[in-house]
Amino acid sequence: MGTKADIFGAALLDFINDEYTEDILVHSSIAEDDVIPVPYLFRDFKEMPLLEQKALSLSKGKTLDIGSGAGSHSLWLQEQGLDVTGIDISEGAVTLSRKRGLKNSIHGTILDHKGTYDTLLLLMNGTGIFEKVQKIDSYLKHLKSLLSPEGQILIDGSDIAYMFEDEDGGFWVDTHRDYYGEVTYSMSYKGEQGDTFDWLYLDYAKLEWYAKKNELKCELIFEGDHYDYLARLSLT
Repeated sequence: MGTKADIFGAALLDFINDEYTEDILVHSSIAEDDVIPVPYLFRDFKEMPLLEQKALSLSKGKTLDIGSGAGSHSLWLQEQGLDVTGIDISEGAVTLSRKRGLKNSIHGTILDHKGTYDTLLLLMNGTGIFEKVQKIDSYLKHLKSLLSPEGQILIDGSDIAYMFEDEDGGFWVDTHRDYYGEVTYSMSYKGEQGDTFDWLYLDYAKLEWYAKKNELKCELIFEGDHYDYLARLSLT
């Protein structure tokens, strides 16, 4: 297990070492506590939602899987013969990905990463890594710098406006936040509490607006059945 706060990594390594006894508990600023079922993080292609299957099938060339977690997406791409690298801030997740057979797995943050890729993959609410609305520009600028001329960013997101509707169809939001999709999370596992972090749920219209602002073409590729979507950003 990496640092004390590597909740995610600890749970993943327990699972593969046959020490799985409980799931990851998620605490958020907008909802009741929830769980991430650890076995779900080890899903294979046929168990993935259609949105993820679509994103993986559109991936091409040299690919960077950002927030690669247990490595399930990367491993499938590697099996298809793609040159794929996973990157994650969880040291445990990176160790686990390597154990599972992922050839290229990097422990680090995306903003510190350099390289050139044909596909940047950001799945499982990929817009989350932007943290807050005010940081979107700096993230998009950096992602753009990692793209080959014909490269693409495949990113999914969710519009969580539905969580703020009352029974009469009215809309209430926390006025202390810049945008209703800004959420604060922390995770706990087996009595260990992780650090609090910011996570962004971005509606498609806002993503498109920021993409254009940063001279990126934005296309809506797929809409899921629960306010979620897959978008493709490319150099204009």
